[in-house]
Amino acid sequence: MSIPEFAPPITAPSEVVATLRTQGYAVAGAPFVCSLSEQPLGALQALVAEWNDMPIDPYLKDGGHYRRRRHASFVVDASSCQQVPRRAHFQPPEYNALHGGMQRWFEPMRGQLLEQPAWPRLLIGLADVCSQLTRVERWFVEAHQFRIDTSEGIGRPTPEGAHRDGVDFVALFLIDRQRIRGGETRVFDARGPHGLRFTLSEAWSVLLLDDARMIHESTPIQPLLTEPDGSGHRDTLVLTFRRGSFQDPA
Repeated sequence: MSIPEFAPPITAPSEVVATLRTQGYAVAGAPFVCSLSEQPLGALQALVAEWNDMPIDPYLKDGGHYRRRRHASFVVDASSCQQVPRRAHFQPPEYNALHGGMQRWFEPMRGQLLEQPAWPRLLIGLADVCSQLTRVERWFVEAHQFRIDTSEGIGRPTPEGAHRDGVDFVALFLIDRQRIRGGETRVFDARGPHGLRFTLSEAWSVLLLDDARMIHESTPIQPLLTEPDGSGHRDTLVLTFRRGSFQDPA
């Protein structure tokens, strides 16, 4: 039985800030990301290889080995993007019921990605978007590279289920998806019953979220029935923007 896919509601680049302000989320295509990073799509696509060599996430409480991950942290304002020394990723249990309360030390993101011209421009551009919505000049940003694969049959992008991240804004980029079905993105109003479902399929398309207003999740992925060895994967980049400080243990 096939899994239906719903097209994402792509917002014109000029309307992204207004849409995010009005409804708490916006989906933008690759042209918006190219504008933010001041790079052509080909330069962004050259970064995709950095998702091919990542270590297994050692903290999955369901015992799975379907998630690979790297992590880095930055302080970003209108003119600079400064990486900070390696630090643990932490979420309180109220935001992550499965892995909350743990200090998770993921392997760091590599210079082959972070030293590319597109990287600081992308973070500075997104910080400007956030500052247009909230009068904050300095943002504490965590970056997460993810690969979810189907080597064990099913891969779970969000094993913790529908959640908020405990930050101000979230940007979720689809980098690549190969030989899979599923991986549907679901966005819910945190204050009511309304929600939206769609499947990101365009490389470098992005979902932007006001984290206080929206709850989100991604459904599990499975290999295509035409792949007898079960191979397939979904690559994403998640950037979280938080005012004041990083989210650390009290």
